[in-house]
Amino acid sequence: MNTLRIRRPDDWHLHLRDGAVLSGVIGDTTRHFARAIIMPNLVPPVVTTADARSYRERIMAAVPAGDRFEPLMTLYLTEHTDPDDVEEGKTSGLITAVKLYPAGATTNSHGGVRDLDKAMPVLERMAKIGLPLCVHGEVTTPEVDIFDREAVFIDEKLDVIRRRLPELKITMEHVTTKDGIDYILGADRNLAGSITTHHLIINRNAILVGGIRPHYYCLPVAKREHHRQALRKAATSGDKRFFLGTDSAPHVDPLKECACGCAGIYTSINTMSCLAHVFEEEGALERLEAFTSLNGPAWYGLPANEETIVLEKRAEPITFPEKIDTDAGAITVFDPMFPLTWAVR
Repeated sequence: MNTLRIRRPDDWHLHLRDGAVLSGVIGDTTRHFARAIIMPNLVPPVVTTADARSYRERIMAAVPAGDRFEPLMTLYLTEHTDPDDVEEGKTSGLITAVKLYPAGATTNSHGGVRDLDKAMPVLERMAKIGLPLCVHGEVTTPEVDIFDREAVFIDEKLDVIRRRLPELKITMEHVTTKDGIDYILGADRNLAGSITTHHLIINRNAILVGGIRPHYYCLPVAKREHHRQALRKAATSGDKRFFLGTDSAPHVDPLKECACGCAGIYTSINTMSCLAHVFEEEGALERLEAFTSLNGPAWYGLPANEETIVLEKRAEPITFPEKIDTDAGAITVFDPMFPLTWAVR
């Protein structure tokens, strides 16, 4: 198979930042993707419907001329989030989901939730009105090893939420472990998971072997190889509960290449080429469309895109820029460490 036509894909977990970074990176998403769920962890975060409306306007102003793109807005859940405001956002059609960050779990998450009981009124309202909850599934207690945070979160937090609110629709974002995959597969309803491009390609060796390589450092951190293999099996299975959420997260190089570097990997520009390579390796190219273009819309209750894109396998490797230049500084592009031969035509 040298060409593959699929419905235009969507990205169900994307960081665009704001200001100069937003303007510098958004074209890499809008070139290929029709829609994306936009993460709300700005500084300050997007906590109200009014915040989300203002942020959406800034995003749309930055979309390159001629590109058709719909940002799907989320709210940053806090212990003081107003259930009425959340319902207003959902009713207006502006808000697609609410995002739960355990406090301290990742970039700009210090204002997240520490006590789930304080967030329960909002979660109860969301279950009632049918608004999905997206979760960054990690605990942040210092006694838990960073490589075990996802598994512990499932046992201590996620299972509690699901038992208290079985009607609440929950997306486990950027699943990184076999534990997470197995938990989703064991659920009878109202649970799905997004999987990133980079977690299908790297394990923790990429960060640590041969020296510390900050441009492979992300949160949740890449895990052992058997977890990566579980992710690949789930992503390429065609199972409707798994779909693409790149978690593409731009940081300018000085914020990555320092003594306390930021977590995040920038993959928007080459995700489709990377995924075609992975699915071809797994003998599952015919299921790439389900992962990138069908399962996500079905989960969020949206129609699949009518437009299509064509992926074409080239005889020679294609190249992507090593860095994206923005007015805020250079952003390093994810290097999958193998030649890419699939191009979006």
